[in-house]
Amino acid sequence: MDPVRDLPRIYEGVEAVQQIDETSLQFRTDIAGVRREYLAQITEQTPDRKIAWVSTDKPRNAGTVTFESLGAERARVNVELEWEPEGLVEKAGSAVGADSRQVTADLGRFKEFIESRGIETGEWRSSVARGEVDDTTGGTDYQLPR
Repeated sequence: MDPVRDLPRIYEGVEAVQQIDETSLQFRTDIAGVRREYLAQITEQTPDRKIAWVSTDKPRNAGTVTFESLGAERARVNVELEWEPEGLVEKAGSAVGADSRQVTADLGRFKEFIESRGIETGEWRSSVARGEVDDTTGGTDYQLPR
């Protein structure tokens, strides 16, 4: 399994994700009939602890996901997400909490995905700080999917 390619299976509304380089991803989404394509950059990554990103074009969004160990087989996942709803459909959905419900449902699918794996992916494990890769943190020779 490829974590990037599996994102559409986990996150409803994400149709496709392509990894451009170590810190850049191109997303194609269709949420409530609103189709978008945008680039996002990983701005911070600490393996098993934190990942943060920001879109580099519209629609504007940014977020941070942190993982807090609660013991050998448990973790707390915290999500902070910022986005700018555009148009009537997005603004109405946000006003009635559809975005929060979607994040909660996506986290449920993420939990199922992680628990069904049983082991780490062994994929790329480098750290990222301020958008730059730190190759001194023990990354693997992972080849980016094309």
